[in-house]
Amino acid sequence: MTAEYQVHGDVAVISMNNPPVNGLGFSTRVGLTDGLTKANADAAVKSIVITGAGKAFSGGADIKEFGSPKALAEPNLLSVILAVENSTKPVIAAMHTVAMGGGLELALGCHYRICAPGCSVALPEVKLGLIPGAGGTQRLPRVLGVETALNMIVSGEPVKSEMLAMLPGQKLFDKMAASAESLAAEALAFAQEMATKHADGSAFPLVRSMPCKHPLGDAYFQFARNMVGGMSKNFPAPLKCVDAVEAATKKKFDDGMAFERDIFVNLMWTSESRALRHIFAAERAASKIPDVPEDTAQRAIKSVAVIGAGTMGGGISMNFLNAGIPVKMLEMKQEALDRGIATIRKNYESQVKKGKLKQDKYDQRMALLTTTLDYADLKDADIVIEAVFEEMGVKEAVFKKLDEVMKPGAILASNTSTLDVNAIANFTKRPQDVVGTHFFSPANVMKLLEVVRGEKTAKDVLATVMAIGKKIKKTSVVSGVCDGFIGNRMIEQYSRQAGFLLEEGCTPAQVDRAVEKFGFAMGPFRMGDLAGNDIGWAIRKRRNIEKPGMKYSKTADLLCEMGRFGQKTGAGWYDYQVGKRDAIPSDVVNKMVEDHRAAQGIKARKISDEEIVQRLVYSLVNEAAHILEDGIASKASDIDMVYLTGYGFPIYRGGPMHYADQVGLFNVVQAMNRFAKNPLDDAAFWQPAPLLARLAAEGKTFN
Repeated sequence: MTAEYQVHGDVAVISMNNPPVNGLGFSTRVGLTDGLTKANADAAVKSIVITGAGKAFSGGADIKEFGSPKALAEPNLLSVILAVENSTKPVIAAMHTVAMGGGLELALGCHYRICAPGCSVALPEVKLGLIPGAGGTQRLPRVLGVETALNMIVSGEPVKSEMLAMLPGQKLFDKMAASAESLAAEALAFAQEMATKHADGSAFPLVRSMPCKHPLGDAYFQFARNMVGGMSKNFPAPLKCVDAVEAATKKKFDDGMAFERDIFVNLMWTSESRALRHIFAAERAASKIPDVPEDTAQRAIKSVAVIGAGTMGGGISMNFLNAGIPVKMLEMKQEALDRGIATIRKNYESQVKKGKLKQDKYDQRMALLTTTLDYADLKDADIVIEAVFEEMGVKEAVFKKLDEVMKPGAILASNTSTLDVNAIANFTKRPQDVVGTHFFSPANVMKLLEVVRGEKTAKDVLATVMAIGKKIKKTSVVSGVCDGFIGNRMIEQYSRQAGFLLEEGCTPAQVDRAVEKFGFAMGPFRMGDLAGNDIGWAIRKRRNIEKPGMKYSKTADLLCEMGRFGQKTGAGWYDYQVGKRDAIPSDVVNKMVEDHRAAQGIKARKISDEEIVQRLVYSLVNEAAHILEDGIASKASDIDMVYLTGYGFPIYRGGPMHYADQVGLFNVVQAMNRFAKNPLDDAAFWQPAPLLARLAAEGKTFN
């Protein structure tokens, strides 16, 4: 049982005990209802306190049961709340630390609520593509007012209890405890007080009986729909939150509850909610490494060294400065250091100007940054991250020098995006201390961090880097060593398909439009212009030496031979105006593509948006299946997190692997078989990866 029952004098205390956040799983719900039954049957008990053991009151649904039949098994949360309301003795919720989702809904079902300061209060279901399903949309407006409640429900963001307690007329908290430490004693005293108050048999207050109105009614809700609709494109839940809260103001309570439940159940089956629930679980699963126990001892990281003050080095440094960790940045020339520091200052000053960063915080962060031109000055850093030119000879020189100067136990990390981390590790006498930390550009903004595990990378190094990633607010995903790791190995196939589509009849704008309509942040050609087309050119040249015979469209090479490297040169697949980033379709590029087709004897054909999207997305899926087979990624959901946080894959589609699962792997394989028959495509690539073929044949999924 994950709820404990104790009696203190004449007060029964039911403590939810389901770490880490006292999720309301089946066992906890049974414990709550059993405790209520026991307390109501005991003549010596006069009142009841419901609280949470450990570090939370309750964070809501138990994620281990999410989406399973157990989540709805009786007593479900609605039944628990009804049992609370029907208690013959007053029930007091003693809230602390975290009261979210079903946890807050449970508290709202209690007759009284006492709360500790610092408690995070929220109904975050909208972040899972849902609305609150146990009365949250009906009860919260009654205790906080319609507008405050709707803002909380639509955003899903937590609000501190002391802020809510200051709202005029709020009825969420009947009492605020002096501190978290005194909550238990104050809750017992408050429960005894309420027992005395109702000793005469007077009715207990119920949130369901409170009035719920908005003075402007229809006008306010229309305004809310306009605002929410504009910000929630592709996500149905936020607008449904508005509908449910409006129902609280217009329907009888039980009718409003039924309306809320219908919406909740219907949203549960939407593709958007399935995607968001998948992401919720995938993000947590990414931190778990199969052969690295969660209690693995970590190395202390109190200082960081960064080699390189360019765009990547500066962005990487900002992550650590933001987290309050001192950074020493090294460059070969003072001018390069000065440029790097100026860029960091410019980035921070922009945040200060926009009100996103206070001046004192800016000053504190810059005070943590020091610079040097001498490797010897880095010797005491706990971790050093190199962000130098992506060429193996350059990496070799850097790591041999680091091996000489860094203290024993220091972690040596490479920001390489494609190179062999095992080879880099072997430039040192301490390969166990070497790891890849592939940040994505701009490194101070992008959420993804690919943590590349070498053959000899120590487990404590891996555990430490994953913990650092969390501290600097990155989504960290472990990758094995291969060319391009997870993300860039997949994007190469995506880019190859984009090139073939040009040869067969598309324009860059048509391909980008189709993919962006599907939901990508930007299409492959706009992405190439942003990253720099010369980067891909260099990789293809290396490929021709290392893996001759891989088929590519020649259009990208022809583009680079014209000097059109992208936004940085003012011309790439698109034309750009000085000072602007708007991608303007280029007649020059379109003619180059047409001339290339003619030279190859290719007759352009009309290609549908559906084919464009399928070829690009399924190319990611097939390569990802090979990555799973090769052991480069340990689970399909890790690949989804890479593409959601690093490559602009649409969140509401859940990542390439989840999307393929939803389409049906049988259907994916059938489409690939069609593409393999295209004489201008790469038939060998479109042979389904053995893992994909097997799962499709067995009717199974990746996730």
